[in-house]
Amino acid sequence: MTTPVTVPTAARDISCASQTVSVRAAVARSGRRRGELALFLRSRRERISPREVGMPPGPRRRTPGLRREEVAQLAGVGVTWYTWLEQGRPINASAQVLDAVARTLRLDDAERQHLYRLADVPQAQRGADRDDDVPRDVPAILDALDPLPAMLLNARSDVLSWNGAFADLLPALAAAPPERRNTVWYAFTTPSCCNPFRNLHEQAPEHVAIFRYRYSQHMREPEWLDFVRRICAASPLFAELWATHDVAPPGQCNKVYWYPKIGDIAMRSTSLDLTDRPGNRLVVYTPVDDDSRDRLARLRAHPEFALAPHRH
Repeated sequence: MTTPVTVPTAARDISCASQTVSVRAAVARSGRRRGELALFLRSRRERISPREVGMPPGPRRRTPGLRREEVAQLAGVGVTWYTWLEQGRPINASAQVLDAVARTLRLDDAERQHLYRLADVPQAQRGADRDDDVPRDVPAILDALDPLPAMLLNARSDVLSWNGAFADLLPALAAAPPERRNTVWYAFTTPSCCNPFRNLHEQAPEHVAIFRYRYSQHMREPEWLDFVRRICAASPLFAELWATHDVAPPGQCNKVYWYPKIGDIAMRSTSLDLTDRPGNRLVVYTPVDDDSRDRLARLRAHPEFALAPHRH
C-alpha cells in the first residue's frame, strides 16, 4: 500500500501563488500581443485605398483606407469575426483565415510572420527560396572559414553544405544520403561503436529540447512530422527525451569528438543565422584548446583516421 504524501499547507500556498503569478504573467503577455495585433491590423487596413482593390470610394468615407467590413468581404470572413480580431479580442484564428486576411491587406513576408506571432498561430517558414536551397555566396564563405569545420543547416538540422574541414571531422555525416544527412539523425542513430560524439548522453536532453523549440514553429509540416516519427522509431534515447516535452532555446555548446588514433577533439559550436533565409544557419566549430587544435590539424593530415573501421 502506498502511503500518501502530505504537502504542508505553506508549501501548497507557495505553489498556488507561483502558479497564479505565472498565469497572470501569461495573460498579461497575451493581452499585450492582442493590443499590438489590433494596432497592426488597423494600420495595414488604413494604408490601402478602395481604388487599389477595385472598390468605389463612396461618399462620406471618414476612415482612411478600407473599412473593416470591406476587409472582411475581400478576405471572405465574417464582419463580426474580423471586427473582434481587429479589436484584439481573444478569439481563435486559423492559418487559412489569417492567410486570407494577409492577402487582402497585402502583407509582405515579414508582416505576415508578424501577424501570425501576434495572433499566436504557428506558421510554416515562408520565403522567396526553399529552405533546402544553398544561397549563392555560402559555399565561398564556408571555404573561407577553413581550417575551421563549418556547415550550413536548415531549421530541421539537415546539412545543406559544408567545407573540407567539416568533411574531415565527420566524414560519415558528409557522405550520408540527403535524407539522413542531418546532425540530429547522425548523433542519435549512429551505433555507439562508430559514433565519434563522446558526450552525447550528457548533451542529449539539451539537443532534443532545442530541436523541439524549432519543431514548434513547423509542427504542421509533413516533413517535420515524418522526421520525428522516423527518429523516434530509430532511437529509443531520442524517443524517451522527446516524450518529456522539454524545450530550450538554441545557444553555444561544446562537443567532444573522439577517434582512436587521434584522441579527443573538443569543439565549441557557434550558430550564425542567415537573415534573408529564415531558419537557415551557419554552424562553425572552433577548437576549445591548443590540444584540440593540434589534433584537428593531425586529423586533416590523416583524414582516414576518422573513418569507421567497419560497416553496419
